[in-house]
Amino acid sequence: MKMARVGVLLDRAFADKRWSHGMNVFEGYVTEVLAHAGIPFRETASTAEIGRDRFDVVIVALAEETEENASRLLSFAEQGGVVIGYAGLNKLAGKLGCVERPSVAPGYAFLPDADVPLRFLHARPWLVEEEKTGSASGTGYLRKDSPNGAKSGAALLRFPVGEGFVDRWAVDIPGTIVGLQQGTAPVWEDGVPARDGSGEVAEGILKADDRCEMDWELDRLKTETGAPYFAHPYADYWREALLSHLLGRVVGMGLTLPFLGPWPEGVPHVAMISHDSDINQDVHAEAALDVLQECGIQSTWCMIEPGYSPSIYERVKEAGHELAFHYNALDQQDGRWGADEFARQFDWLKKATGLQKVTSNKNHYTRFEGWGELFRFCETHGIEAEQTRGPSKKGNIGFLFGTAQPYFPIAWSDERNRYYDVLVVGFLTQDLDHRHLADSSVAEPFLDGVMRVEGVAHFLFHQVHIKEQPMVTDAVRKVVREARKRGFVFWTCKQINDWVRARRRVAIRDVDASGLVIVDNAAGLENVVVWVPVDAEEAANGPTELKFGIPCRKQIVTKQTVSA
Repeated sequence: MKMARVGVLLDRAFADKRWSHGMNVFEGYVTEVLAHAGIPFRETASTAEIGRDRFDVVIVALAEETEENASRLLSFAEQGGVVIGYAGLNKLAGKLGCVERPSVAPGYAFLPDADVPLRFLHARPWLVEEEKTGSASGTGYLRKDSPNGAKSGAALLRFPVGEGFVDRWAVDIPGTIVGLQQGTAPVWEDGVPARDGSGEVAEGILKADDRCEMDWELDRLKTETGAPYFAHPYADYWREALLSHLLGRVVGMGLTLPFLGPWPEGVPHVAMISHDSDINQDVHAEAALDVLQECGIQSTWCMIEPGYSPSIYERVKEAGHELAFHYNALDQQDGRWGADEFARQFDWLKKATGLQKVTSNKNHYTRFEGWGELFRFCETHGIEAEQTRGPSKKGNIGFLFGTAQPYFPIAWSDERNRYYDVLVVGFLTQDLDHRHLADSSVAEPFLDGVMRVEGVAHFLFHQVHIKEQPMVTDAVRKVVREARKRGFVFWTCKQINDWVRARRRVAIRDVDASGLVIVDNAAGLENVVVWVPVDAEEAANGPTELKFGIPCRKQIVTKQTVSA
């Protein structure tokens, strides 16, 4: 099968207009979604560049709503191309026999292949006027505010246009992913607490979870012991919906669009345990080292000033664990938010541990301010991975930021919505079976949820609680035991970061006549998994697996598939 040519239209001139007024262009985050999946695409800045000689599919991330742009997009579809949009393309509404409806924010989308309604943060539905068109087809539907709210139109509309199609999602999928992962505004005030008292985030300390876009009542479940948790990684589900739709359209055109598996061959799923040194007593570290040796895993140790004795750092390194940073910006404990204080504490860490390169950080008490300041702090000091985005309260554990994926965050409009060169690896919960925190009944649903989206199951355990509370120590053992039952492999944050960055450099270049995928930049990574979508006829000729709902053939990168 021939490989599809995918273009992403991101109108830079229009983006400049938006940025000049302080408006975000989170629509462009579709490029991060595609890049994370390893899907080959080319970005284009104008509808004048989208001819059928260049692309088979054009994803319209951002285009100014003009008659000229609308005409060019329709012409592309008429010539056999597929145009895909996410809550945009509104200049086409009348031309396609539709009228725009009022925006919906937030709500829930009911999709045919989804197990649960998917929370979205913004949508602009269309209403099809039946007397004007009988050819449009709808998939799924939206409900306003809650899963039981009023219906607000189809989730996805498909319009045949000449030899091709226009497919329009009512939901701003890229913006919803960004909003769930990073919030819809900077952190400058306390968040809204849970009415049941399980999530007292409004305590006068600015934290990552003060800008959580989940609903306390609608998005949590409870385990058999009554432990509440955010159950659904909606951002990852929206990624899947976007990719499933794209791949399905490509296969329907008689083409293919290979993509990369998230983890190397032989690593079905990835789990991670990290620790925050906090009280900094050597006996706490020794207890943690003992249980980790017993379990046979390596973990990530986030160190806060004044840290442990030098001998402890040597033992940690000798055991194969990662030493990381634990930036303290908690005023109540003599910390302070600021680039200079971050630099001072980081300099202490390097001197204390003897390390010149530190890969990852997690902020003490999940302290967080603004939007991108922390990521800029990390970039300045060569910190490549960031773990702060996780729960600070008993009742907001789980997928409170909608994702288990490692991802590169997007900047605010003042930085023209660039991507930070910092990989976010958030965590699910801390210190299970601690006397004041959640019990370990959540471990299994967390692991199962992460498996579903092929992300990272990251659990935080403080060394002090491992030493002083035997139930927390047993919870470490339980997490490791249950994870291994499911095929998880334990990696440090550094291992996750190094793999993700190396994998992201791999570029799918082409598919040869025999169906073999040719890749670039994969030297030394011969365990990379490539999935090749096929149609039903091709699927009948050999083994396939469903990925994003599409039958795919599996290939492993070898020396023969790496281009010179």
